[in-house]
Amino acid sequence: MSPPFLFDGPDDAPVTVLLAHGSGAPMDSPAMNAATAALATEGLRVARFEFSYMAARRIDGSRKPPPKAETLNPEFCAAVAALGAKGPLVIGGKSMGGRVASMVADALHGDGKIAGLLCLGYPFHPPEKPTQLRTKHLMDLKTPALICQGTRDPFGTKDEVPGYGLPKRIQILWLEDGDHDLKPRKSISGFTAADHLAAMASTVKTWTATLR
Repeated sequence: MSPPFLFDGPDDAPVTVLLAHGSGAPMDSPAMNAATAALATEGLRVARFEFSYMAARRIDGSRKPPPKAETLNPEFCAAVAALGAKGPLVIGGKSMGGRVASMVADALHGDGKIAGLLCLGYPFHPPEKPTQLRTKHLMDLKTPALICQGTRDPFGTKDEVPGYGLPKRIQILWLEDGDHDLKPRKSISGFTAADHLAAMASTVKTWTATLR
């Protein structure tokens, strides 16, 4: 069965972005809604879907822990196939959703099915466990990638990530004082959440233009 999608942005957009949610919140969480709205404002077509475990929560109300990220790889590939996007397709997601996308990106890119990878708050490591890195597969990534990360994200801060030695093909947009949802503390940074989402979306739009 094909997953249901939520769509935002113009039908005739030059690029489609397929996003998956994070481990603990659905595809229509406040953070996902805000990020999607910002991307749509920039003229991108955005499709969202849910992994089966999250969709099941809507039915039975269960709060079982999410499965291991790698077990969701087939579901992301199935979503790409079901979407059947016309024109360039970028896959990605928030946190775990972006991580799963990053694990299937090269196979899909090699088959000409996607043009790039977009991660919104990549979970480089679990919070307070900086040695448990989730970066091994990124070192050989061939797919053009953009990671949008808050500088104080507990899953990977600006002080930590540059030391990982990620390949240059992975671009990183650092958002000052942003947390895992890219939200800054206005009193400290001088920026608002809307400012950061607008900067994220504008950067994504410019970056997608280089993929075609």
